[in-house]
Amino acid sequence: MSREPASGPDRRDFLRLATTAALAGVTGACSFPKARPPVKGGRLRVATAASSTADTLDPAKQAVVMDYCRGNMFYDGLTRLDEHQRAVPALAEAIDTRDARTWTLKLRRNVHFHDGRPLTPADVVFSLRRHHDPALGSKARVFAEQIAAVEAFGSDAVRITLTGPNADLPVILGISQLQIVRAGTTDFRIANGTGPFRCAEFNPGVRSIAARNEEYWRGPVRLGEVELFSIADDSARINALLSGDVDLINEMNPRIAKRIMGQGFGVLETRSGGYTDLVMRLDQVPGRSRDFVAGMKALMDRETMRNAIFRGYAAIANDHPIPQTSPYFASDLPQRPFDPERARFHFKRAGLAGATIPIVTSTAAMKSDDMAVLMQDAARAAGIALDIRRVPADGYWTQSWMKVPVGFGNVNPRPTADIIFTQFFSSTAPWNESGWFNPRFDKLLLEARGDTDEARRRAIYGEMQRMVHDQAGIGIPLFISTLDAYSPRLKGLKAMPQGGMMGFDFAAHVWLDDA
Repeated sequence: MSREPASGPDRRDFLRLATTAALAGVTGACSFPKARPPVKGGRLRVATAASSTADTLDPAKQAVVMDYCRGNMFYDGLTRLDEHQRAVPALAEAIDTRDARTWTLKLRRNVHFHDGRPLTPADVVFSLRRHHDPALGSKARVFAEQIAAVEAFGSDAVRITLTGPNADLPVILGISQLQIVRAGTTDFRIANGTGPFRCAEFNPGVRSIAARNEEYWRGPVRLGEVELFSIADDSARINALLSGDVDLINEMNPRIAKRIMGQGFGVLETRSGGYTDLVMRLDQVPGRSRDFVAGMKALMDRETMRNAIFRGYAAIANDHPIPQTSPYFASDLPQRPFDPERARFHFKRAGLAGATIPIVTSTAAMKSDDMAVLMQDAARAAGIALDIRRVPADGYWTQSWMKVPVGFGNVNPRPTADIIFTQFFSSTAPWNESGWFNPRFDKLLLEARGDTDEARRRAIYGEMQRMVHDQAGIGIPLFISTLDAYSPRLKGLKAMPQGGMMGFDFAAHVWLDDA
């Protein structure tokens, strides 16, 4: 049996821990401290790189950074993920299972929604069941489909029965889309959660204002208010920080990190499994040609991308989504090299020698513009031309991503191999970016999910990585560190592997030292 890897504990260790906690009726080492640090107040102004009129307060529909930040301010999940991406108790104070298929969750008492109503099992049942409705458009439906039944179990617990065993369920329950809403909620023009902040204002594509929840079950947080809005232009976002108009920004250009630090501002690097990927739709021309896909992957100069674009704030990837920090990383899979001559061979065999191929980029997909320019230079040596078509960030995810024949995606890190494969590569994945389908991959996904033997799971995930590397229309050149820049008056910010800005949960943990 393996010891705890960097990305989480051994699955059987967690089951033992969860069962013990449930039987004891306490959460032990997983419980939150009762004492809260002094509350200081003040308004924190935060500018992110992208926002749109598609912004949402419905946890089920969260898909971008702004949504995740608001979700963590206004709602709670049954579990949350710690700095090791392990599931720890949140609204569920204890979790019990004997077979990884039937789970009993004991709910925390004295938790109230922002409208004053207490949390009940009915709220959890409603929140989980709603993802089954196709009309909702839930981004977590692929996980909800693993739930065969969810029902109240007494006055303070729920019982979840899965279609098959999945010892990763506590981690899955900690993802943003599965945050808990009040039973019967259908109107999300305002948020009514149990989270550390109340929603004071929400104007999609413009801004939101969060006000401290004085009745928060974990105790009031330090900040008084958080104003969240977008400044799409990199230079304008940096200038807003330098001038004191904002206190925290995300997606800082790596090229100016040293200059920012030299002026007394902080830079937070978060190393994670997030990536910007080349997306080639396999159901459209030219992606229907496997040779075209292979040629495009060979055009990615990963070393130059890492050094020139990201200034070393990235790790080399190999066209699959499992980073080197994962215990399931396939170290025996040969690294795909940068090889324009090999690309030329594939393009010629695809009948595309001398062709001009449109490739869509946007600032919404981090550094996709710069990555495309490097590929454009390499493409000339490979006998084709890449026509870079830059489109605005507003609307990119709804109008271009997964729709254009060749473009880019931007994937935030996921805590487990099962989650990333389920959401992006299985046949039923809501974000199957390239439209890749493989029945054996789906079968292996189910096998790994229910297997508690770590050696077998490692072998299964290794084969799955090879399949994505060889067959999917996805090119993943790097795992990108996220860079957040912040004012020296902002305290408490630290790296979390779930993503930048403390896994998008900064608001509950930071404070302003002059508030």
